[in-house]
Amino acid sequence: MSRAGRECPVPVGRAQVAPILEELARLYPDADCALRHDSPWQLLVATILSAQATDKRVNLVTPALFARFPTVLEMAAAERSEIEEQIRSIGIFRNKAKNIQASARMVRDEFGGEVPRTLEELTRLPGVARKTANVVLGVVWGIAEGIVVDTHVARLSWRLGLTTERRNVQRIERDLMALIPRAQWIVLSHRLILHGRGPCTARSPRCSACSLVTLCHRPGGQD
Repeated sequence: MSRAGRECPVPVGRAQVAPILEELARLYPDADCALRHDSPWQLLVATILSAQATDKRVNLVTPALFARFPTVLEMAAAERSEIEEQIRSIGIFRNKAKNIQASARMVRDEFGGEVPRTLEELTRLPGVARKTANVVLGVVWGIAEGIVVDTHVARLSWRLGLTTERRNVQRIERDLMALIPRAQWIVLSHRLILHGRGPCTARSPRCSACSLVTLCHRPGGQD
């Protein structure tokens, strides 16, 4: 394949998407959010923490954090230094602590202590961009306003030919929303994330162990 061909791929059509979705469903029938939580607020906090951090690391930190500050009201009233201390092992922890507390206060003061259920309202919260809002809406309430695009979803969407965009998450999401049936928007991300943590890693993908290889536009990780 020429360099120009790799940079300007032709994405798959709807007919070609179906077998990709079917195989992902076969591989990961029970795919779900990996972030542990017991409430919409806890999932919101965990998702804010997951920016530039692994879900595994977040899940190590949140039990103690939520034991200390289990509710929106308690997080809003906390000393920020105490929140920082609980999440210190996570990247950019000071900024995340600031955003979490500011979000808690906004949820308390403007939304009656309840996490809002619309994309517009969620993205008003400090530290909450479209991806975080999509996670909360999809996982908690099954509301498919968009598709969560993290590094795994972006990488696999490019390799599978589901998008012509490599890094711009807004454009990747737009391409996926145009191609994927809305009923699969929520679960698609969970399945792609699991596959990206499995055989389709960023470096040295294990194509010999991947049942999607015959449907892949860039086997071997031809990025």
